[in-house]
Amino acid sequence: MSNLLPPFKVFSGTKTHYLAEEIAKSLGVELGKMNIQHFADGEFEVSFEESIRGDEVYLIQSTFPNCDNLMELLLMVDAAKRASAKSIIAVVPYFGWARQDRKDKPRVSIASKLVADLLSTAGIDRLITMDLHADQIQGFFNVPVDHLYASSVFIPYIESLKLKDMVIASPDVGGAKRANTYAKYFDAPLVLCHKQRAKANVVAKMTIIGDVKDKNVVLVDDMIDTAGTICKAANLMKEHGAKSVRALASHAIMSDPASERINESALTEVIFSDSIPFDTNKCAKATVASIAGMFADTIKRVHDNKSISSQYLV
Repeated sequence: MSNLLPPFKVFSGTKTHYLAEEIAKSLGVELGKMNIQHFADGEFEVSFEESIRGDEVYLIQSTFPNCDNLMELLLMVDAAKRASAKSIIAVVPYFGWARQDRKDKPRVSIASKLVADLLSTAGIDRLITMDLHADQIQGFFNVPVDHLYASSVFIPYIESLKLKDMVIASPDVGGAKRANTYAKYFDAPLVLCHKQRAKANVVAKMTIIGDVKDKNVVLVDDMIDTAGTICKAANLMKEHGAKSVRALASHAIMSDPASERINESALTEVIFSDSIPFDTNKCAKATVASIAGMFADTIKRVHDNKSISSQYLV
């Protein structure tokens, strides 16, 4: 009997093709052939245009809006299962619906659990994702979850700036744990913002806990949606005497009018990963750091049954 591991193939959904191409290039493989046929009423059909029988299959697709991206991923998983793939690994750089991870008021859905159930029922054997909104979402799955961190690409970038008198800040108390890991790594003070929301995506009041006077502030968050919170925090810190304010955000959701708000804010720069496609021409202050190498390395380690923890900086 051969001791060789089964071959693996990499396929991409429609909207994450730009990232999948870079991941495949880093792995030294060609993207697999797949066809997505659209019907007049909006329905679509997924088919693999090559044999995947007995193969380890990696399906790359973020589930950012709209819902077609999630449905496309589910159909890719189902098609792979019916084509007798040996194992099916969903690579989801941005896991959508993650903000709905608990019942924070009566009679609401827990959407992230529902999405986990849908992917599991469709037939995934493993999930590789990055910077979930809440770590406990990993527990919604009954299959292994490899949870990566964009800090692996953000930290080298921040180090290259050689900022003096740096402080790490979180735009809300909920992100304190994430920001604290950066603060420990850089041996920098931690500043928190306490916000009160009037409603979803609208901040009514914000206060700063900590000293930012004459400091270079780096705000750390998992995503930027409408940019209301991050811009309000940056403007407030500038009013309190900060030298400069930058922001790190793993996922650039950037719903309108986010780009406009950032351009008009006190932010010096916003650094995103490319988990979601974003046109930097829309936002003059945006910088995009590629996560393709990190995901390629993880895929190779998973395939070779090696530990992935050694690639984490924090």
